[in-house]
Amino acid sequence: MITLRKSSDRGHADHGWLKSCHSFSFADYRDARHMGFGNLRVINEDRIAPGTGFGTHGHRDMEIVSYVLSGELAHKDSMGNGTAGAAVSGVIRPGDVQRMSAGRGVMHSEFNHAADATTHFLQIWIEPNVHGIEPGYEQKHFDAGSKRGTLRLVASPEGRDGSVTIHADAALYSGLFDGAEKLTRALDPARRFYVHVVRGSVTVNGQALQGGDALKIEADSSLSIEGGVDAELLLFDLQ
Repeated sequence: MITLRKSSDRGHADHGWLKSCHSFSFADYRDARHMGFGNLRVINEDRIAPGTGFGTHGHRDMEIVSYVLSGELAHKDSMGNGTAGAAVSGVIRPGDVQRMSAGRGVMHSEFNHAADATTHFLQIWIEPNVHGIEPGYEQKHFDAGSKRGTLRLVASPEGRDGSVTIHADAALYSGLFDGAEKLTRALDPARRFYVHVVRGSVTVNGQALQGGDALKIEADSSLSIEGGVDAELLLFDLQ
C-alpha cells in the first residue's frame, strides 16, 4: 500500500526568524492522522533567518538527526560539542549528517551565525529502542558522488558502511537522481518505508513527486526511482 503525502498538506509555522513545515504533528500543529510513521516521529523542514536560532533547550530519549540543505548550522551541547577547543566543532554543512542521541537528557542550541544567508535543514526525530542511555553525538560528511544515482546509507543501528550510528530499529538512506539515473531495489514487505523528497522532482513507484512530497510504503516488496530532475531524496527503513 502506498500513501501520498503532499508537501502542501504538511503543517506550517511562521515565527518570523523560523519558518517550518511539519510532516508530522509537532508543537502547535496537531493532526491525529499524522502523529508519525512507525518509529519515525518528526520531519521538520526548517529555515532559520540570518543571525538567529534555537536557544538552549533539552531533549531526552530520542534519536535526533540533522540534515543541512543550504547554509550552516552551529550546534552546541551539554556534552561539550561546539564549544571552544572541543574535538567536534558542531558546525554542520550540506552533505553532513549529524546524530544526537538524547538518552537520559541533553541540553543543546542550534544557531545560524551567517549575516546574510538562511540555513535550510531537516530536523528528524526517530524513537529509540533503548532508553536512559548516555547521551551521544556523531557527525559525518557524505559527498555527492556517493549518493549519485543510488541510495547511500547515512544512518543505521550498527553504523554500517560508514554511516552514523542510531539507537533505533531504523535505517536512513540519501540519494541524488537526475536525467537517466534510475534505481530498483527489493523491500521487505514486513517493514515500513518512508520516502521524503528533499528537493527537485522524481518518480517513485509510479508516483510523480516534488520537493516536500512524501510516500508511505507498507506491505510492498519493491522500490523504483526514476525521472529525477535535480532530485534529492531520503528513504527511511522503519520497524
